[in-house]
This record gives sequence, structure tokens and C-alpha cells, in this order.
Amino acid sequence: MASCPVGAVRRLAPLLAVLLLATGCAGLTPAERQAAVDAAARPAGLLPHSFKAAPFTLAGWLRAGASGPLVVYIEGDGHAWSTMTQPSRDPTPRNPVALALALEDPAPRVLYLGRPCQYGGVAADAACTARFWTSHRFAPEVVDALGHALDEAERASGADRLVLVGYSGGGVAAALLAARRSDVAALVTLVAPLDLAGWAAAKGLTPLAGSLDPAAEAGRLAGLPQWHIAGGKDRVVPPDIVRGYADRAGVPVRVVPGMEHDGDWPALWPGLRAAFPEPRG
Repeated sequence: MASCPVGAVRRLAPLLAVLLLATGCAGLTPAERQAAVDAAARPAGLLPHSFKAAPFTLAGWLRAGASGPLVVYIEGDGHAWSTMTQPSRDPTPRNPVALALALEDPAPRVLYLGRPCQYGGVAADAACTARFWTSHRFAPEVVDALGHALDEAERASGADRLVLVGYSGGGVAAALLAARRSDVAALVTLVAPLDLAGWAAAKGLTPLAGSLDPAAEAGRLAGLPQWHIAGGKDRVVPPDIVRGYADRAGVPVRVVPGMEHDGDWPALWPGLRAAFPEPRG
């Protein structure tokens, strides 16, 4: 869904930038991409962590500091489609935007979390079939697996509260997780299709019949500090789609003028991050 903007890639870290730019963001194997993420994340104190969350094994990179909530960055849909009609063989992201955002975060405790079947999951998990990065990308078992990873990350970091941050489809996952947990202090999404039914209808897509829809559960998030960011020129997830959820939840949407879905969000992230809603509790 996303291209590979040079500015965003260069912010990932010198080694990862060189690898991605040299291959046009397309030529690395999933294992090479995971190694590149390791190299980019380690200088920021984000260390690799494998989360056993049946039926999936989720890849994450964790900085377990001494205080504060655990700020969790959930990756987007990744390389879900090879063409408009053909699912990819592996959804590992070619341009891991959520990683670039996590690397900009100064919080003591930070987790960058891949989605099911990304970063080697296809080879490792028998459950990894294309439906889990297409029609069932937000299925109950996907949300449950991500929830198990969050439980383990809390134990590993010593945190007892979470701030969930999701890019694109990762924002959908973050909202669904927030609706099911009592330890979420705040929810932040970036260019996320939070109204899945409205998004599919507006884009002329087949509805994600196997997935949960945050817009149908917005009432469960009443009272939770949350902030939703849209791009003024986003044609993939137009601002009105984000508003479809926000209107039901009774929360505002911040529209960043001129920004496209795959724009250089990491360049803006330090300023946007500073305006996060204050965690509750």
C-alpha cells in the first residue's frame, strides 16, 4: 500500500536506509529485513524479542526502561498485496513506518511490534496464510495474539500501563486492543482506517468480512484519552474515514495539511509526539 519515500527511509538508521534504498525497498528477504531492523533498533535501545502468541509468533523490539507507561508502536499492514488483486506471499513491511516513529520516541519504555506473519512469521507459523494479511487481518485471533504479546511485553518491561500507537492498519489493531483492555492509558492512531466498513465502501473494496471494525465498538472507548491523525492529501485513508470513527467515539481528528498516506511522517513525529494526550491513571 505504501511506497518508499527517501526521507522516511533515511530516518530509520544509516544501515537500514542503505539496505532499503539500494534495493528500491523491494529486494530484501524477510530475514534480511529483520536483521536490518535489528541493526536500526539496537542503537536506540530497542532489542529483539519474540512473542509466543498462538497461533502466531510475533516479532518485536523492546526498550525496557525504568519508569513510565510502555509506548507500543504497532506496524501497518506491510506488504500485504503484490498487485491490486493478488496477495503477497509475505506481509513483512518494505517501509516500516511504525519503526521509524518508534525510533523518534524518547520514552523510557518503548515497544515496536510487528503484525502476525511479518518478519519471518510466514516461515515459522503454520497459521500464516494470506487471509491473515487480507480479509482476516483484524480477526479475533489476530487481536488476541497481539494482546498476548502486550501482556508479555508488560512483564518484560515492568510497565503496568500502555500507550498504544498504530500506523495505518496498526491503528485499527491498536483501537481494537484498547477496547478490550483495562491497562491502556491512551490511544494514538496515524492515517488509520478506523471505520473499516466506510473505508471499504468509499474505496470500492470487498468488505473485510473476517475482521472486527473499530467503528462498531467506538462506545467501548468512551472516556479514554485518544488522538487520531489524518493526512490532508491521503487518498488511501481520506480524513472522512477517520472521522467516521471519531464521530462515533466523540473525539477530534487532527488533519495535517498536505500530507499523504505514505508521506514523511517521521519528520513530523517529534512535534506530533509532544502533543500526545495525557495518559490517565
